[in-house]
Amino acid sequence: MRKIPLGAVVLTLGLSLTVMGFIAYALDRPTLNLVGFFYGIPILIGGLALKSAEIEPVPNLPPPSEAILRLRDQFATETQNQVRKDVTRYRYGQEAHLDSALEYLGLSPTDEERPVLTAIREQEQAGHYVLVLCFDSPKIAFEGWEKKHGRITKFFGPNIEATLHQPQEHGVELALMSTVG
Repeated sequence: MRKIPLGAVVLTLGLSLTVMGFIAYALDRPTLNLVGFFYGIPILIGGLALKSAEIEPVPNLPPPSEAILRLRDQFATETQNQVRKDVTRYRYGQEAHLDSALEYLGLSPTDEERPVLTAIREQEQAGHYVLVLCFDSPKIAFEGWEKKHGRITKFFGPNIEATLHQPQEHGVELALMSTVG
């Protein structure tokens, strides 16, 4: 259910009811006509509003193996699970994934400068579960991220060790390693 876009579902329902209303009008079916117009058009408008405020899920690349899933079940912290679930589902009414977290951390001075979460990756490191957040950060240099390292570690909570890595010029990887277990 988390992978189904609510905006598309509501939009489809509204469009179907509206079309049904027009067909019922043409066939002189007043009851269906009223249902189609009085319910279809508002639902259609609601679907359009949801669709315009929709943020698509971030891909988990590569998909986690069975071993990683077992490690996640055993050692992932509540924060890691919450972040993973939030960014891998459709979101509504936000500017970007993790926008409030980035703002709190001082990594999003303006909407134009905000780093964009492009993918996540789950991996094992020395027997620990690690959730890696991959950002495209062309406006905030890696040094800016490094200055916030202590605050990032504190923000993501207890039992997590945060590390930063720059795999490419504008890319930043934030690895959240569980210290549980």
